[in-house]
Amino acid sequence: MADTAARAALLTGWGRTAPTAATVRRPRTPEEAAELLRAAAEQPPTRRRGAIARGLGRSYGDAAQCAGGTVIDCADLAPGFRLDPGRAEVTASAGTGLAELIGRLLPHGRFPPVVPGTRHVTVGGAIGADIHGKNHRAASSFGAHVRSLRLLTPDGEHRALSPGSDPDLFWATVGGMGLTGIVTEATFAVDAVETSAMRVDTDRVPDLDAAMALMDAGDGEHPHPYAACWIDLLARGAALGRGVVTRARHARVGELAPARRRNPLAYAPRPAAAAPPLVPPRLLNSSSVRAFNAAYYARAPRRGRGAVRPLASFFHPLDAVRDWNRLYGPHGLVQYQFAVPLGAEEELRRIVADLAAARAPSFLAVLKRLGNGTPAPLSFPLPGWTLALDLPGDLPGLAPLLLRLDERVLAAGGRLYLAKDSRARPDTMQAMYPRLEEWRAVRARADPDGVLTSDLARRLEL
Repeated sequence: MADTAARAALLTGWGRTAPTAATVRRPRTPEEAAELLRAAAEQPPTRRRGAIARGLGRSYGDAAQCAGGTVIDCADLAPGFRLDPGRAEVTASAGTGLAELIGRLLPHGRFPPVVPGTRHVTVGGAIGADIHGKNHRAASSFGAHVRSLRLLTPDGEHRALSPGSDPDLFWATVGGMGLTGIVTEATFAVDAVETSAMRVDTDRVPDLDAAMALMDAGDGEHPHPYAACWIDLLARGAALGRGVVTRARHARVGELAPARRRNPLAYAPRPAAAAPPLVPPRLLNSSSVRAFNAAYYARAPRRGRGAVRPLASFFHPLDAVRDWNRLYGPHGLVQYQFAVPLGAEEELRRIVADLAAARAPSFLAVLKRLGNGTPAPLSFPLPGWTLALDLPGDLPGLAPLLLRLDERVLAAGGRLYLAKDSRARPDTMQAMYPRLEEWRAVRARADPDGVLTSDLARRLEL
């Protein structure tokens, strides 16, 4: 039974901030998961602390924590994988990690339609956060490719959902941060690829305007479905927002070196090197990050074309360092990710200027152009721009700085990403998601007693 795996644990998100204690259970089947949900629902309302699903723990904040309640670890949930090449779709259990998924798809010449900046995300987490990647402008987010899913709700029902079958609950689940039920399995489209490599164009750009112009330009005869820009947030003045733009597509067999053409779909990411277990406080500060940023910018080619790179190094460079979040020291890190709509480019410039003026030491700041979103009420992406940056959790003045940025984002018609947030105020976040009441009504139908909850849901009063 699932109960035999119960353990008490102190949990955090990937940012390693705001730890809370919960009872962790690890079911192996949907039936065991349903039993855990029923047990949580049967607690007296005065004592009920609820339950939430958890995948690989890569939400930066508190989305997969439930203080005093039950955290249902879905990593072993009903392992399954069925590829239908004729329909170009795969069915996978919710606990399947993208790393495993990529490894199983590539030998068949297939690849997930959307991948984020880490491959250590489960299928269930990809749906719950409606993840997006460097190809959002071309492919939208993960939920746009989901054809059906199975959802466990606290009443023990195991529902089959699709965009055409109970679409309200389907889209409330996509981007719903696990608060409508536990996804146990999903069927989604996959892309055809010839190789396990990427053909990459790189441009070193002198400022933010040049970065946006390059990423917003038409691709003509050489499409680049994937595009992102690393930004030096410590550069100021005429160099404000200088960066390195990378645009790419999947490489074709004929573009590989002759030796690689014999096995073009080979995929073997290098084992990750481990970050040191103990890191001194403030290792990443304005001086060290400024030196890193200057070196990274100088090393990038002014105009590189057609470089062939492995999938792993293009999509997931940080996965090469295991537990890289420890580099931020004992106080952890805060990831701040926001989106602003098209037409709000001047506000985006002001935000970048504010961060540069504050000397915010972020060595990982990434700008992406977003395309059309999904019908999901709580999905993050919108047509426009998104900037994500990591900051040390103990940075002096961090809280008031980010509150000021929240106000700028809200005034511009933008929003923060629930999967990254660890500190926003409930009134601000609720104003950023105008369809929240619509989502709440659907959630109440699936979970009328509010059994499913998380530290994020409590903090933001979702």
